[in-house]
Formats: sequence, structure tokens, C-alpha cells
Amino acid sequence: MKNGLISTFSQTGQAYKTRIQGIGKYGLLLAFFVICLALSLITPKFLTVQNLMIIVTQVSINALLAFGVTFVIIAGGIDLSIGSMVAVTGVVAASFAHPDTYPVAVPIGMGLLAGLLFGAFNGFVITRSKVPPFIVTLGTMTIGRGLALIVSKGRPVSNLSDSFNFLGGGKILGIPTLIIILVILFVVCSILLKRTVLGRYIYAVGGNEQAAKASGIQLNRVKMVVYTLCGGLAALAGILLTSRITTGQPNAGTGFELDAIAAAIIGGTSTSGGTGTMTGTLIGALLIGVISNGLDLLNVTSYYQQVVMGVIIIGAVVLDSMNQMSKA
Repeated sequence: MKNGLISTFSQTGQAYKTRIQGIGKYGLLLAFFVICLALSLITPKFLTVQNLMIIVTQVSINALLAFGVTFVIIAGGIDLSIGSMVAVTGVVAASFAHPDTYPVAVPIGMGLLAGLLFGAFNGFVITRSKVPPFIVTLGTMTIGRGLALIVSKGRPVSNLSDSFNFLGGGKILGIPTLIIILVILFVVCSILLKRTVLGRYIYAVGGNEQAAKASGIQLNRVKMVVYTLCGGLAALAGILLTSRITTGQPNAGTGFELDAIAAAIIGGTSTSGGTGTMTGTLIGALLIGVISNGLDLLNVTSYYQQVVMGVIIIGAVVLDSMNQMSKA
């Protein structure tokens, strides 16, 4: 009798774990399609080619930032400074993008260099000082805001060349350049994370640092790489945003770090490290964009939109926690 009860409880517990793991694996995709279906039934404007193109274009910047922060979170870290990087790299690029001055490659290169250096600085301080990433990047977030104001002298940097503005505002064969760049970066980041030695090292470091160290992985080197990568992707986001709005704004990117982290977490990247995919992050970013767009079409004020997004983020973290418990 006793053994029978134990067996029953064991089977029930295993079934519960399986259901939770199934929710964690397929719940996001299911939720995405359900929300899209509901919005298409509520408002006919939602499921149009023009509106869908607008959604993907609008989420492109956040998705690029989310790709970068996904590398960091999987490796067991966090980066709160990416919003400031958007501002810094944007004004740096804009400073070299005036007409009849430099080829378009120069502002792009200078912006990317600024972002890579900023990310490398984050990685260096985190690995050398052993201060928690949350504290370090909180500090560099403030530093970045100050640098953006210093570079721009507190004023927007305008009068940008047409070739530079084309990067974020042009179209190729009718497709916005932002969408094309998003697709290319998604493929590159996915391959880097899933098909390379570096990707395996990132998962290993985030999953268990001690085991990774015992297997010969250079922890500090991997962390330096992920923060530098994050800085580079944030720089690209800053350059494209500046190109899209045709002005380098020193206050650009405010709050972007929260949206990017939310996209990664909603997409299944575990806050404890070692778990996550670029596909999930992309779906998370698209989900945020779809909900925001749908609420706009329904004339819901931005105040309520913030509440909705907060609830979604909490729900994603709860599901992540349940999934982690089911694996224990």
C-alpha cells in the first residue's frame, strides 16, 4: 500500500514537471499566436502587411539590444548600460556623419568602436574587480549618459548625410533596411551562440562556473567577449536609431535596457544563466511589439501599456522559476 502511494506520488510529480517543461518550451510561441489571432479578430487593421511591417521595424532596435544582452544573461551576467550605449554611440556616429565630410563607413566605424570599447570596459571591470555586474553596469549607465552629453555638448547632433540616414530609414526592394539588418544579425547571433565553441563556452560559464573552470574554460575571457559583443550590438542599435530619426540625441535610449532585458527573459533566457536562445529572444521582442501595437490600435493609453508589460515580465520570470524547479 505504502509503496503504491509513493509510486503514485512519484508519477504525479513527474507528470507535473513534464507539463511545466512543456509550458516553458512551447508556451511563448503559443501565446504569441493566440495574441496575434485575438488582435486580428478585434481590429482588422492589425493583420495587414503594412502594419506587420511597422511592427517588425519598430522592434528591430530593441531586438538588436536584446540579442546582445542575451549573450550576457546566458553567461550569468547582466548589462544595464546598453541604453546609455545607444546614446553615446549615436552621437559619436552623428558627429562624423555630416554631408560632404566622411564616407558613411567612418561614422559607422566610429560608433561601433565606441560601443565595443564601452562593452570591453564593462567586461574588464567586472572580471578584474569581482564587483557584481549589476553594480558595475549601473555605474557605467550613468557614465554613458554623461559621455553622451559631453560629446554632443548637450545638444542634438543634426544635419546628417543622406547615405547615413538610409541605414535606418531606407528600403531595399520595398523592405525596410532595419528589417534586413535584423534578419542578418539574428542569423549571425544564432550561429555564434549555437554552432561555435564560443557559444558552448557561454552556456557552460552561465550554467556552472566552477565546472566550466575545472574543464579549462577561461572564465574572464568568455565574460570579456560577451560584454564586448553586447557593446557592439548596442552600438549598432544606436547607429541605426540615429539614422532612423536623422538626429543624434544625447538622451536617446532611455529605458531601452529594460525593454531588451524583458525581451530576453520573456523569450526564455533564464535569469540564473546557462539557458536561452536567440529565437526565443526574437519572439520575445516581437511579442512586446505586437502587444504595444495592438494596444495602440485599440487606443489604450501608454499608462496601461506599462502595466500590461510589467505583468507579462513577472509572468515570464515566474514561468522561468517554475521551469528551473521542475529540473531540480
